[in-house]
Amino acid sequence: MRKSSLRRSGAALAAATSFALALTACGGTTKSDVKSDNASAASAGKADPNAATKKGLTVGFLPKQVNNPYFTTSDKGGEKALAELGSKYKEVGPSSATDTSGQVSYVNTLTQQQVNAIAVSAQDPGALCTALKQAMSNGIKVVTYDSDTSPGCRNAFVSQASAEDLGRTEVQLLAEQIGYKGEIAVLSAAQTATNQNTWIGYMKDELKDPKYKNVKLVKIAYGNDDAQQSFQQTQGLLQEHPNLKGIISPTTVGIKAAAQYLSGSKYKGKVKLTGLGTPDDMRKYVKNGTVDAFELWDPAKLGDLAARTAVALVSGQISGKEGETFKAGDTTYTIGKDGVINLGKPTVFDAKNIDQFNF
Repeated sequence: MRKSSLRRSGAALAAATSFALALTACGGTTKSDVKSDNASAASAGKADPNAATKKGLTVGFLPKQVNNPYFTTSDKGGEKALAELGSKYKEVGPSSATDTSGQVSYVNTLTQQQVNAIAVSAQDPGALCTALKQAMSNGIKVVTYDSDTSPGCRNAFVSQASAEDLGRTEVQLLAEQIGYKGEIAVLSAAQTATNQNTWIGYMKDELKDPKYKNVKLVKIAYGNDDAQQSFQQTQGLLQEHPNLKGIISPTTVGIKAAAQYLSGSKYKGKVKLTGLGTPDDMRKYVKNGTVDAFELWDPAKLGDLAARTAVALVSGQISGKEGETFKAGDTTYTIGKDGVINLGKPTVFDAKNIDQFNF
């Protein structure tokens, strides 16, 4: 994977993610809990950027869903980074992307096992907070990656890209493909998915621009990151809206399922599809004309950065405070507002470049 394509500089508006999280209900918490959860949980002590990197640590990775190709790729990136750093990796997690109570149980298990750090992609912004705060009170560092909790429930969030960049660029991609005219829909994951809702918020804001005056968002459907449900939701969207011109699916499971449906239907090439997908999943749909272009970051690099961030936190090199810097591999990262660290800008994949990527 070419590093340059994912490392290009851009204005990373990290505060956007935190703002969106503040608007999302925290299930099972009080108003005072929610208020406190919106402040990042940076350690009170001052970080020492020159502190030695600790070895022999154990970092537990808790994805939204195990055996999901996206998270398999991401977590393997974390595993490889930890091996390089002389620490241990372990992965636990639910088989369903909507099993929030299962994620809570796994946080509790990792806490009982006294791991040094937890890297978690949260299914819900508030549901994990009590368990994660308990982990932190036991000295465990908590890093969220891919999908955040409320800021006060972790030490740092490794964001795949600026939330604003992702939301707006997906609208821009689709609008270009449909000639800035027609009905469009969004095929999301779960209704509670923090990252999905944040991106959709920016999609709606982008659509307010006058250049999209002839583009109408008619439906947001939810496939719960399940291939069969996403396939059926795509079919339902086209039945309910026969004049639909395009679909945005900001989820790797959803876009693949939607592409599968479109490729075998009369809508192939007529209803445009874009969103977030992996090149390996989407290659054949780009080559057979079902999909023109889509985007994503490198999930392995996301897992790599989550692992390196966890080790830097445990080593005391960073605390999660805004303005701190640390080196992860060959790149120096700066921690933004509310402890957000941005991986970089997404890459657009199309027929011209898709064979250059393998993940």
